Amino acid sequence: MKSLFDDTIAAKYANDPLAMRVYTSQLLGRNQDLVLHGGGNTSVKIDKVLYVKGSGWNLDTIEKEGFSPVDLHTLIEMAGRETLSDTQMVKEQREAMSDQTFPNPSIEAILHAIIPYTYVDHTHADAVVTLTNTPKGKELMQELYGENMLLIDYVMPGFELAKHIYTVTQTIDWKTLNGIILLNHGVFTFDDDAKIAYEKMIAIVTKAEDYLQKNVTFLSNTSQGNIDVEIIHSLVHEVAVLRGCDIFPIVLDSDQAKALSTRPNLERLIKQGELTPEHVIRIKPFPALIDTDCAKGLETFKTEYQNYFDKNSNANHICLDLAPRYAIVKGLGAVALGKDEKESRIIADIVEHTITSILSSEQLGAWTSLSLAQMFEMEYWELEQAKLKK
Repeated sequence: MKSLFDDTIAAKYANDPLAMRVYTSQLLGRNQDLVLHGGGNTSVKIDKVLYVKGSGWNLDTIEKEGFSPVDLHTLIEMAGRETLSDTQMVKEQREAMSDQTFPNPSIEAILHAIIPYTYVDHTHADAVVTLTNTPKGKELMQELYGENMLLIDYVMPGFELAKHIYTVTQTIDWKTLNGIILLNHGVFTFDDDAKIAYEKMIAIVTKAEDYLQKNVTFLSNTSQGNIDVEIIHSLVHEVAVLRGCDIFPIVLDSDQAKALSTRPNLERLIKQGELTPEHVIRIKPFPALIDTDCAKGLETFKTEYQNYFDKNSNANHICLDLAPRYAIVKGLGAVALGKDEKESRIIADIVEHTITSILSSEQLGAWTSLSLAQMFEMEYWELEQAKLKK
């Protein structure tokens, strides 16, 4: 991965740290191997105010208006509490904003606040997360990055994650750290100089990419088959009924999509978690698996998703629709099943990146990401549930 930082362009923002924050955020956001469709977040601290990516903004197109100004002292005080619901956290973060016209701050605002550097970058870098989604992922991270990388076992994003890192860093000298790797989740880098923080991210990801290049090989798929039009029509019709809306299909028939669809352990693979936890909100915890009978495959998905909900839910949860967001068609590839072209293209992008990660991890031992219980925690996050209840 190459640094895209241009000193000539950056010189225009030398006296405007928020403009510099916009510049390097967009550099990160334009690389889909770092973040996809709303993923990741960045921040800058200016005069005791944390300007952090706001809800609804994407890093590739973010502008100054996308950074919510939150009182830094309030956020740090929140990190020191024993407990805090995410609903209350969002409420207090909003109350701590100096300008209420800005969007809600990122759920990672507290974590950004406790990192004692001006610029903080957070991505869901494919290469790094792919390596952590293997049986010996943590050991591999230790081997690649050494003692100057803080490794954090998976913790639910939001207050729980911020509190955990706040606790474990009480006795750590931040100056000794090159970054933070959140296993099965992503990467944080930081510095008082925006260029250095950005290029630390590039260096960390490049090291993971180099490892993958040396240890993973993708062969061209020899399958000549394509997903039958009748299967697509049947999928669209059945999923539209399940979801109660029109469905816009996008066929994924790349060599890698076909390769995954022919794996003998396919049924196990698709139940082993997503590339990074935020993706579950877009594509659900697993796809429908279609063989020769489309209706049967979707009926199986419905049953398995309902069982997943029943096993992990309590009386306060509202079950989402029972429609898959994508399907794997055995031996032929996959189909994104969004409600419109925009959603389907988002789903397709995420699925393509996930497939590449799965095939890579399988060559490094096995694909092992999050458990179904951990995915449920993210998919049925209390703030998302609150929207449904309204």
